[in-house]
Amino acid sequence: MANSASGMAVHDDCKLRFLELKAKRSFRFIVFKIDEKIQQSYEDFAASLPANECRYAVFDYDFTTEENCQKSKIFFIAWSPDTSRVRSKMLYASSKDRFKRELDGIQVELQATDPSEMSMDIIKGRAM
Repeated sequence: MANSASGMAVHDDCKLRFLELKAKRSFRFIVFKIDEKIQQSYEDFAASLPANECRYAVFDYDFTTEENCQKSKIFFIAWSPDTSRVRSKMLYASSKDRFKRELDGIQVELQATDPSEMSMDIIKGRAM
């Protein structure tokens, strides 16, 4: 629930970690951080992917069709840069399908090894 004084919501993962500490004693402490920077643009999103490490990412792309209809598509991006460790690439590649199945509503999948493979032109082209 959002705090009525600040409008800040508590992320479900924060609640889950707290319950693990409380019930299972999985942790001795937890440090929470309010992320003041909200990523808004595609450029912010793309810049957040590390140059040398694999990641899975989800991007909600809003666009207008030729018929002037507002639409949106949710992209799943498997980011696996050439410079990342081979073991990491193998782990992400072998786990991708199972991870993606847990995310109900993914509409488009992209695999990218460098930023050019997930450029805005490619995103636009795959959305149509």
